[in-house]
Amino acid sequence: MDEVAGAIADPVRRRILELLREDRLTAGAIAEHFDISRPAVSRHLRVLRESGLVHDELVGRQRYYLLDAAPLAEIADWITSFAARPGWAQHLDALETEVYRTRRERRATRPAAESHKEETA
Repeated sequence: MDEVAGAIADPVRRRILELLREDRLTAGAIAEHFDISRPAVSRHLRVLRESGLVHDELVGRQRYYLLDAAPLAEIADWITSFAARPGWAQHLDALETEVYRTRRERRATRPAAESHKEETA
């Protein structure tokens, strides 16, 4: 997971993944989308390949790069685990709501009890 997280930490590599989400592309076609050199794009592609996010496929003399989003699933699951568990803020909000509800109920029942005392006296 650390290798994948490191790979997607760079904005150029994230953009490359977005491009490859649409279609397989050659390194030259990918490089056309950036203001960096082709060797720099190749280095980014190497990092993505080593992390397992990108695979290459040789077709004739052209090397195409394809996205493999499977390694992102582990990171997505890890991030989702934080959103799924309520934090202290949510627990405290629930407690506050319960306190206000209890106070309202006590106020609503208090006048009836007091008027009942007056009738019996």
